[in-house]
Amino acid sequence: MTKLVVNKKCPPLGALLSAAAVNGKLKISVSWGEDTSYSLEGGAIGSTTSVGISRCIARQAESSGLYGNGILQKTEVDHWLSFCLGPLSCNAELTNALQHLDNVLKPATFLVGSGITISDYCVFGSLYLNPHWLWMVEKGTAPANVLRWYKMVQSRPEVAPVLKDLPESAKVKPAPLQDPAKEKKEESAGGKFVELPGAEKGKVVVRFPPEASGFLHVGHAKAALLNYHYKESFEGKLIMRFDDTNPAKEKEEYEEVILEDLKMLQVKYDHFSRTSDHFETLLGYCEKLLKSGKAYVDDTDAETMKAERDAKTESKNRNNSVEKNLKMWEEMKKGSEAGTKCAVRAKIDMQSPNGCLRDPTIYRCKPEPHPATGTKYKVYPTYDFACPIVDSVEGVTHALRTTEYMDRDDQFNWFIDALDLRKPNIWAYARLNLTNTVMSKRKLTWLVDTGVVDGWDDPRLPTVRGIIRRGLTVDALKQFIIAQGSSRSVVFMEWDKIWAFNKKVLDPVVPRHTTVDKVYRVPVNVAGVKAGSHKSPRHPKNPDVGEKSVWTGPVITIDGADAEQLKEGENATFINWGNLLIKKVNKANNKVTSVDAEDNTSNKDFKKTMKLTWLCEDEKNSPFTPVVQIYYDHIISKPILDKDDEFKNFVNKDSKYEIEMLGDPELKNLKKGDIVQVQRRGYFICDVEYQPYNQAVGRARPVVLLAVPDGTPKSYGAPGQTEAPAPPTKAKGKGEAKSAAKKTPAKAEAPAAGAGGDSGKLSEEIAKQGDKVRSLKESKADKAVIGDQVKILLDLKSKYKAATGKDWKPDAAAAKPAKASSPPASAGNAADINSKIVAQGDVVRKLKGDKAPKPDIDAAVKVLLQLKGDFKSATGEDWKPGMTLPAPAAAASSTPAATDAAAVDAKIREQGDKVRKLKADKVDKPVIDEAVKTLLALKADFKSATGKDWKPDVKIEPAVQPKQESGKGGADISAKITEQGDKVRDLKAKKAEKAEIDAAVKVLLDLKAEYKAATGDDWKPAGGSAPRAKAEKKKEKPKEKPAAPAAGVTRLGMEVKKEENLADWYSQVLTKAEMMEYYDVSGCYILRPWSFKIWEFIHDFFDGEIKKLGVDNCYFPCFVSNAALEREKTHISDFAPEVAWVTKSGSSDLAEPIAIRPTSETVMYPAYAKWIQSYRDLPLKLNQWNNVVRWEFKHPQPFLRTREFLWQEGHTAFATLKEAEEEVMTILDLYRRIYEELLAIPVVRGRKTEKEKFAGGDYTTTVEAYISAAGRSIQGATSHHLGQNFSRMFEVTFENPETGEKEFVYQNSWGLTTRTIGVLVMVHGDNSGLVLPPRVACIQVVIVPCGVTVNLKKEDKDALYAQCEEYKARLLKTGVRAKCDLRENYSPGWKFNHWELKGVPIRLEVGPKDMKANQYVVVRRDTGEKIVMRKCGLEDDVPALLETIQSAMFARARCELADHLRVVDNFDDFLKGLDEKCLLQAPFCGDEPCEDEIKEMSKKDADLEPGAPSMGAKSLCIPFNQPGQVNPGMKCIKPGCQKTPQFYTMFGRSY
Repeated sequence: MTKLVVNKKCPPLGALLSAAAVNGKLKISVSWGEDTSYSLEGGAIGSTTSVGISRCIARQAESSGLYGNGILQKTEVDHWLSFCLGPLSCNAELTNALQHLDNVLKPATFLVGSGITISDYCVFGSLYLNPHWLWMVEKGTAPANVLRWYKMVQSRPEVAPVLKDLPESAKVKPAPLQDPAKEKKEESAGGKFVELPGAEKGKVVVRFPPEASGFLHVGHAKAALLNYHYKESFEGKLIMRFDDTNPAKEKEEYEEVILEDLKMLQVKYDHFSRTSDHFETLLGYCEKLLKSGKAYVDDTDAETMKAERDAKTESKNRNNSVEKNLKMWEEMKKGSEAGTKCAVRAKIDMQSPNGCLRDPTIYRCKPEPHPATGTKYKVYPTYDFACPIVDSVEGVTHALRTTEYMDRDDQFNWFIDALDLRKPNIWAYARLNLTNTVMSKRKLTWLVDTGVVDGWDDPRLPTVRGIIRRGLTVDALKQFIIAQGSSRSVVFMEWDKIWAFNKKVLDPVVPRHTTVDKVYRVPVNVAGVKAGSHKSPRHPKNPDVGEKSVWTGPVITIDGADAEQLKEGENATFINWGNLLIKKVNKANNKVTSVDAEDNTSNKDFKKTMKLTWLCEDEKNSPFTPVVQIYYDHIISKPILDKDDEFKNFVNKDSKYEIEMLGDPELKNLKKGDIVQVQRRGYFICDVEYQPYNQAVGRARPVVLLAVPDGTPKSYGAPGQTEAPAPPTKAKGKGEAKSAAKKTPAKAEAPAAGAGGDSGKLSEEIAKQGDKVRSLKESKADKAVIGDQVKILLDLKSKYKAATGKDWKPDAAAAKPAKASSPPASAGNAADINSKIVAQGDVVRKLKGDKAPKPDIDAAVKVLLQLKGDFKSATGEDWKPGMTLPAPAAAASSTPAATDAAAVDAKIREQGDKVRKLKADKVDKPVIDEAVKTLLALKADFKSATGKDWKPDVKIEPAVQPKQESGKGGADISAKITEQGDKVRDLKAKKAEKAEIDAAVKVLLDLKAEYKAATGDDWKPAGGSAPRAKAEKKKEKPKEKPAAPAAGVTRLGMEVKKEENLADWYSQVLTKAEMMEYYDVSGCYILRPWSFKIWEFIHDFFDGEIKKLGVDNCYFPCFVSNAALEREKTHISDFAPEVAWVTKSGSSDLAEPIAIRPTSETVMYPAYAKWIQSYRDLPLKLNQWNNVVRWEFKHPQPFLRTREFLWQEGHTAFATLKEAEEEVMTILDLYRRIYEELLAIPVVRGRKTEKEKFAGGDYTTTVEAYISAAGRSIQGATSHHLGQNFSRMFEVTFENPETGEKEFVYQNSWGLTTRTIGVLVMVHGDNSGLVLPPRVACIQVVIVPCGVTVNLKKEDKDALYAQCEEYKARLLKTGVRAKCDLRENYSPGWKFNHWELKGVPIRLEVGPKDMKANQYVVVRRDTGEKIVMRKCGLEDDVPALLETIQSAMFARARCELADHLRVVDNFDDFLKGLDEKCLLQAPFCGDEPCEDEIKEMSKKDADLEPGAPSMGAKSLCIPFNQPGQVNPGMKCIKPGCQKTPQFYTMFGRSY
């Protein structure tokens, strides 16, 4: 039964309501407890949140329709569920969230579709438990539409009983938004302002000093309003001062413009001045510095001066005498030729790390007239010199400057101190940076001068006049600027925020009007209606705005796009009129030509109707107003320009869109600057007034309306929300997925004469098939046809490799079949190649060391690889440094050993068939066991004869005659080795004591060493190669240079299937998806960024959660002394074979070997004993993120089983058992959340058996995941309760405050490793590669432009790329991790494969046709489904789809687990379940001997995976959610066991 446990204090009300709604369709047991959880019969699967549990319930009871119908409704449901977790749960956003909710519910009864869904239950649940909402309901201030919907849900029959049964502890009382609201209000009114240091009421003097060289922009507005705010707050003074130190930049007309802009901003200053008013004073202070030796005149040219300052080199004039300086100063004041080459520099500090202090220039000679002083002066001060002096002279107490000037603060103060002036306070604030724009006057001037924009008041510019012309109100601008305050945080603000402020100002007061598309409009013939008019409010919620006359008649006109959405026989609501019944929609050429309707205004049901805007066709009473609506996009296409970006390259040349419309008659009365809302189109400001018919131009002058953004992304650029929905475009075809390789490759040469018949024929077939594939591609055949032919080509190449042992190459001749009598290459030949490889290796290393050009290095590496290939061809082995070269072997025909191996192979196959038949016939177990023993004995004989394990696909090759041992001694030693090897195998088979096996192995190794000393060669078994050859081959495999694929065939994709060869598939996914790289130390791997990012997501989540629990991070050394390990022998015995030891320091032996930590208990607990003395020191909760090394194992697998891995290990100490045990379960649940909520992998929580628990602990809890492709479980993470075992060993004690006695602490340890990444790959990956859950994907959406061909115009291509960048920017802004793939050297098809292989959840495709249709195509990685989406809904649709994908991946994995989780009570079913790759829950007594026997009895004959050990079933855990009650009379699952089972235990094969 499904169980829902509900927190008594904070119940998941939405989940409770969802559970009540499916009563009768899904049986859910609801109980009250301390924590919320949701579990199925097979184990815990659900989330602990109301939203997550509701999702689970809706998907389980799919027929209920609670999750909506169809992908679009499901996406909407996901949106509202996210809304519950986001805005609705945040008090600061509650007001905005309710307003949004009110707008949505205005025309609707339910949030999604026409029936109730879990979105209604969850949103209602959030509100019902929100004290601030309840306060609004109580006080009558709740939004009307939300309140209507809320009461409707509250009264539903399934809801009322749930609310009635809520316990008192779960109920909340109404409470106002007090402090948070107050703080928000203060912030919006200047709450971010910082108090000025030393400020006093009535004594503060601030200044606003712009340069009169251009129009004010919003950055200047921020400076002006900040200064004005402080002036008002402290009742002080504001000085308006023009910085006119540079005569070349000053223009008098700009002074007037700036002063007018200040009036518009309602900034009132108390004193007006110019810096030029103080020129005489500044001259005097300059001469004072010269005479005091604190300044000098320098005639160094500007370029040299800059270079010297950068190099901290003093000028030749720095030590001039005062007299010389004054003489040169006089030349400057005269403006002579010599004077113009000079500048005065302050003598501060040329060695300062602050470049602003390296003798800055304070005066320049510029003999040109000044707008204010004429030709009186030939020298002018720099701003840096004039500013501090004029500030001091004019009485400024606080100089506000942006943070970019902070480096100049020391310079400012130096001038004040050097001239002994009063020092103003400097206060820095962040400059205003806005995305998609430029603020530099130089850049703005370029935009104006080059005609990109229409002038300084162009609505696309950030000038005060430009944005006010675009419809920004002064009130909104002031609110926005003041809301930013005087923060020093330098960030880029988005325009959305400033326009959102504006919308709040406009929405309550602007009148509503109507326009209809002039080009595509459709008449609606309304039967039974006569011409007439009625009054309607200009604003539906504000009667103060007034009323307007609305004319109705027998013919009205609507947008063609709206007409296409009308449905015959249904009502449509015509805004400001009422409902009309649509009788007929007339079409021609797929376009609507007219609509027939009848009056149905008496019907007042507007809830489920389509809402339309319209105009009356009545030239006499209601003539149309000609309207031009102008929309603007951002002037800069890139949101944030990088330092090296040339802004001109990102200017949006197509940022203005004009659309002709027809408007209502009232629009004729608009005045310039009036702002209105055109219904369903947005806000507009009147830029040009309407004028009636003019004979000179032959028509009336239309009213020009500029679109006013409302803070949403769709309010920029061309309109799209009222256009007709375009039909879905076809999937991108062949033309867009052309092969990257254009040249026709040369055909394969004919096989050499004498080549083996089969391989020669295959080579010819491959060449012909390759030509066929190339021909299909050149003729642009269907992609599916090409794919089928490529599969045939790859299959032929596989057969060729099987026949020849080599990859096929275009120049390959058919390989000759190997003959048994052919000897290997001579030792001399191998030695020659070996010497060449060594020499070439030195060449490569030298080139790399010298940092030679890459082509040179690549060429040298190519030669090296070719030599290694020759070596392998000659010897049959991979070349390795320092390897023993093979000696020439005598020609050998089939030896007795080979003959024996073939005979044994035949017997094994025969006996295997016999065992399988016995099992199929369900013969008694003893008979089967006897047959299995015979089979195992035959396999042992085969290994003795060949040195290799038998496998079903083994090939018996003619064996090389064993090399004659030198002398009789070698033969004797070889016989002893064989005998001792048999002894070792026998001991292992009998499971003898480890010490006895180790002693026997030591004797065997000593004998092999003695043999090598006697013969000079390593010992090898007769008829076989060295036993470790297989392992070496496996290790070296990833390092081999892959054979070059045939022309036109790429190896980008997967070459094996998951279901056919899991091990190779897994390796290919990891390397081809760029997750990891192989390393030259076995069992160690390089984690590449693509996989490490997943670990970072896990780290960030878990680290944040444990810090909430009071856990601190730390780091302990990785080295462990032998003494520390010895202190806990029981604990470390499990790790003893895995411990790596450091025994040397350089060439010297260490006095005592030092271990590298396999785990950290023995490292950390001595420190705990030192730190914990009193109960006040408890609890102690530490965690470290580190690596550990566990060395001894034979079958490494990346991520799953490695010698070094990353993990977190938590170690905590408590005073009481209860605290410790509570934490064990808390941490285990966090591990569950990592797997289920981040990785979308269901897990089974449980406790380990005594055999499998952590050595030295009281008990171990675990989360177990299931990998269906392997039929194996894998331990996901463990949380151990150590009891007092370790505290007793390491004497970690505290003094009990009540008894005064020393007591041992209770300890836990818990850990999670990078194994999680391997589990993710195994569970979700498919035959196309990696599949990443969105929440841990490094990139969630990759944007790929399509349709970029040679025929595409450059401007169209640039527009397409710009569209991709826009999508990326919009997605990033919503928190979606997105990337554009704009590489031009790869085709779209190649990119599709590349990103599919890397597992990116969503691929977003956009082409020129998509742009025209205002749409894009998304492709889901998890299902391959293609979905056409509208451009305007990007910010809502894509995040919702990501959540859908996350949920779908979890649901699929959960089904896999549920389908393979069985309950069995007899051993036959147990074995059958194992064969079917199931996890089995069986009654078990819990004894360790029984567990060992179960494992032995359930071993398979064949390997699960190539190279993996054959294994039986082991206990995985004792599930917390038991599948049933262990009843009296039940038997333990192990045949013959007479003990009473204690519990159901989950068994299975495991990694």
